[in-house]
Order: sequence, then C-alpha cells, then structure tokens
Amino acid sequence: MSAPCSFDYAVVRVVPHVEREEFVNAGVIVFCHERDLLVARVELDDSRLRALSRDIDIDLVRRHLDAIPRICRGGPSSGPVGRLALRERWHWLIAPRSTILQTSAPHSGLDDAPETLPDRLLDRVVRRLPRAPG
Repeated sequence: MSAPCSFDYAVVRVVPHVEREEFVNAGVIVFCHERDLLVARVELDDSRLRALSRDIDIDLVRRHLDAIPRICRGGPSSGPVGRLALRERWHWLIAPRSTILQTSAPHSGLDDAPETLPDRLLDRVVRRLPRAPG
C-alpha cells in the first residue's frame, strides 16, 4: 500500500437558472499533484435536472460537461486549456463562474489511493442514494 498523499477535489454543478442558485451535482474533479493526477468523472441525472428546468437543452449541457474530463486528460483534443500544466488546468477548471456549469469550492484531504477517489466521490455527492425501506 502506498503512503497517503494530499488531494483536492471540487464538485461539478449544473445551474440551469443562475439567478435562482439551484443546482444539480453532475460530477467531480480530483487533483493530486504528488501523483500527477487530474481526473474528472461526470454523471448527469437528466430527471433531476429537468425538475429544475423543464426546457433545458440536455444535449448542450452534456457536450459542455464532456469537455471537463477531456481538459483533465490534456492533449490535442482538449483545446488550448488542455495544453496548460496540470496545476494550471485544475485552477482553470475550478475558477468561479456565473454560468450554467460551476464548481464547488475546492476541498482537500489525504488518501492512499487518490486514483479511486472520483468514483467514491460520485457515490457520495452525485449519485442518488438508495431510499430507506418504508
């Protein structure tokens, strides 16, 4: 088992009507400088988003969400932001915005396996929890 390393993460939010400040968590971005790790996972729950905005263009939202993991991976298909250094991409992705896609404030922690954090965080902050019986 490897030694714990520090990491940061932010939750990706879809805010269909910015003036109302209501949002649906739709993904996570994890950054671990020690492991050269910048990764995002996105899972949009269409029904939750439609509950906030019946007329939202889900396909357009998905296209914009899909850019986040691409920017994290870097390379030619990720555009100019994807050519930035890892830390610069992280800061660009989590910069405050007043658009339909926003991120939470960054959170920090220590973990032995930051590579597995995106899926664990999706379970905790994005995916629906099973309802209790009764």
